[in-house]
Amino acid sequence: MSQRRRTAVLISGRGSNMAALLAAAADPAYPAEIALVLSNRADAAGLDHARVRGVPIAVVESRRFGRDRVAFEAAMEAEFAVHGIELIALAGFMRVLTEGFVSRWSGRMVNIHPSLLPAFPGLDTHARALAAGVRLHGCTVHLVSPGVDEGPILAQAAVPVLPEDTEASLAARVLAEEHRIYPAALAWLAAGRVTLEGGIARVMAAPAAGALCNPLPVPGPLPTSNGKS
Repeated sequence: MSQRRRTAVLISGRGSNMAALLAAAADPAYPAEIALVLSNRADAAGLDHARVRGVPIAVVESRRFGRDRVAFEAAMEAEFAVHGIELIALAGFMRVLTEGFVSRWSGRMVNIHPSLLPAFPGLDTHARALAAGVRLHGCTVHLVSPGVDEGPILAQAAVPVLPEDTEASLAARVLAEEHRIYPAALAWLAAGRVTLEGGIARVMAAPAAGALCNPLPVPGPLPTSNGKS
């Protein structure tokens, strides 16, 4: 197969999506090689997991640069140059990137967000989904654009919102889907299966089939409010 694309995973915390990407990339046939895990926090728990897996790590402390985001990003890009990075996967990286940085990595940087974008960009997505009374919630992998949680969508997964759900239970159900679709989406990008047409991502992958519905429609006549049909 062709050479694997050298990829940096950026984290700020535990890095559970990073762990999913590392597990996928352990297969030599996977088209992306995780060549670097970089964090803006020295205490990010995910760094230990990467270290145990034998993946090179780097720390570029964002607080050291204060409000100078350009200098912070230049320091990150210096690390990317050392490791020959071609693609970037954001995995819980809690920094807003400048337009210049995003432009330089346009089409080569992906992010995962815990909602069905464009619904619920930003933080507290699960609580907001519950408050809104939506019946389906989920996650989105997208190419990064200058707007926060915007950019062409590569993949989405939906889960039902159950009557007894709490923020924690809904988050856990969504996270399991994040771990499933993020490695797939990164693989499509690394393998050259993603093209952009008018700002929309076209992915050469197996077509989706079927539909999701929650609650499920009941066949036959619906009962009346007094229990009589």
